[in-house]
Amino acid sequence: MDNGVVMRAADIGGSGSGSGVGRYLGWLERERGLVFGGYDALWRWSVAEPEAFWASIWDHYGVRARRGYERVLGSVEMPGARWFAGAELNYAEHMVGDLDTNSDSDALAITARSQSRGPVELTYGELRERVARARAGLHELGVRAGDRVVAYLPNVPETLVAFLAAASLGAVWASCAPEFGARSVVDRLAQVEPTVLLAVSGYTYGRTYHDRRDEVSAIRAGLPTLRHVVEVPYGEHPLPETMAWDELLAAEGPLEFDPVGFDHPLYVLFSSGTTGLPKVIVHGHGGILLEHLKLHGLHLDTRPGDRALWFTTTAWAMWNITISAMLHRAALVLLDGNPLAPDLGAQWRLGAETGATLFGTSPGYLMACRKAGLAPPRWPELRSIGTTGSPLPAEGFDWVYQRFGGDVLLNPISGGTDVCSAFVGGGPWQPVYRGEMSGPCLGVDVTAFDPAGNEVVGELGELVIRAPMPSMPPRFWNDPGDARYRSSYFDAYPGVWRHGDWTVVSPRRSFVITGRSDATLNRGGVRLGTAEFYAVVEELPEIADSLVVHLENGRDGQGELALFVQLTPGTELDDALRGRIKDALRGQLSPRHVPDSVHAVPVIPRTLTGKKLEQPIKRILQGAAAREVLSPEAMNDPSALDAFTELAARR
Repeated sequence: MDNGVVMRAADIGGSGSGSGVGRYLGWLERERGLVFGGYDALWRWSVAEPEAFWASIWDHYGVRARRGYERVLGSVEMPGARWFAGAELNYAEHMVGDLDTNSDSDALAITARSQSRGPVELTYGELRERVARARAGLHELGVRAGDRVVAYLPNVPETLVAFLAAASLGAVWASCAPEFGARSVVDRLAQVEPTVLLAVSGYTYGRTYHDRRDEVSAIRAGLPTLRHVVEVPYGEHPLPETMAWDELLAAEGPLEFDPVGFDHPLYVLFSSGTTGLPKVIVHGHGGILLEHLKLHGLHLDTRPGDRALWFTTTAWAMWNITISAMLHRAALVLLDGNPLAPDLGAQWRLGAETGATLFGTSPGYLMACRKAGLAPPRWPELRSIGTTGSPLPAEGFDWVYQRFGGDVLLNPISGGTDVCSAFVGGGPWQPVYRGEMSGPCLGVDVTAFDPAGNEVVGELGELVIRAPMPSMPPRFWNDPGDARYRSSYFDAYPGVWRHGDWTVVSPRRSFVITGRSDATLNRGGVRLGTAEFYAVVEELPEIADSLVVHLENGRDGQGELALFVQLTPGTELDDALRGRIKDALRGQLSPRHVPDSVHAVPVIPRTLTGKKLEQPIKRILQGAAAREVLSPEAMNDPSALDAFTELAARR
């Protein structure tokens, strides 16, 4: 697993006064008398003394509470840990609350780009005014603490304004992106029984306009608790019988923030919902505030005046994470529409145009740029490139540093919707290891377990969290007795959070995530991660995308290893290409990785948030009916199932 150091911490100023972690270390020495000689020592203290660590985050970042906490951590049991009991605060106050000097009123808060309308920019002063007006408007509609305000909105400034206004009232936010079909939206939003819906009538994706009026009508019909619908002007046609956005903002009122308990719901996030109704994951004001102060400040190195660009939709936890850059008074670069329009280099040009200091993207995008031989622009403000969503192959590290040099930190992170943060990643005080994630995040006691619950190093294991985090969900919505919550994370190892990823932890405590544990291939008793297959196969110029499953036969333990490939335009899957695929897997991985069969399919099935559907496809190929294992509404392209159901019928 030792792929070597790409960059040492000293090369990126990890202990310098300019970085967030450098300032935090100086504060710990002055205020707590604590000195740490390296990141590993700092991390070990953060998990050995969780109360001291999280209290330091509270104090270092000046958390404003209307009522102080009685104790940092009342219990370390999972589930059931209770953080900062007695505290009353509001996340939105920390995002846009006035500073004592109002010194940031003229500072940039948002610069937005879209294929549906022209650019929009807002200062912090302008953003505060709009949040105050939206708060007053929602209050006039009867919204109070605990009510649910939901959105069918793209990644535009109005979405952030509405969310912060709702949060300021103590209302609970939930959102779905407008590319979701009506059934997917209702499956999610109906579970929280909302009173107010904000929606658009359509949007442009690249050069194609998508009329969503019928979807909005069906969503309204499926949400009987709605009392009001507000239209955000974005599409080409008006929505009937709605309140206009300008009308909502017509009311005037002060920018206030109602104090709520630490665990009071801030928003809910939804699981992919590939089978059954999506899980409704509750995230509290306090847990998200502290976790995102830490993640942005110490790992993503977000600073006042920075500009954060991370392409996401409002249906993905990365939206919630990215907007929290404003906790450190950075500006957001919002992008809505097709991120590859008009071409592969569009996101890089936007980063250069806006002077992004943090450029966040997916490993797939970086590898596609590498594969295409793209030469992206370089700009002086860029300090870090973040990736998440899937593993980044070692060759992706090479490409980034060849193109951007050693002044830019490549920072792959991995976490989940479940905690709305990262478990593992990097930062300015950590080395960058080729093909790996630098280490555990501060305050996260993350490691790997074997099936018996023993910690393993240097071999494949289940990614687990051995101690509570403030942003672990206090509960699921409508989950009597926490039955679904417990079964989701604590069924394998009682009292230990099992996340559902396979990982390898090195002796130096760097991490490689190899894929979802429910999709891991077990061939002849040897576990194979799917991510390593994709890293090899998708490097071939003929392959646009791929998916691999292992179909056990119950006899010899070998079963069938089936590989499915989506070909680049103009390519044919013949024996020669099959041979090159197998040779690449044999040569770069091992003979065990060579598939028994290779099939071409029109498109690889993915969820609406882009995850490959390995386990549902496996069950379909084993004879299960598609409707029993997968909701088409949870898919990016439901027609992607057709090739697999046809193949299953022939088997």
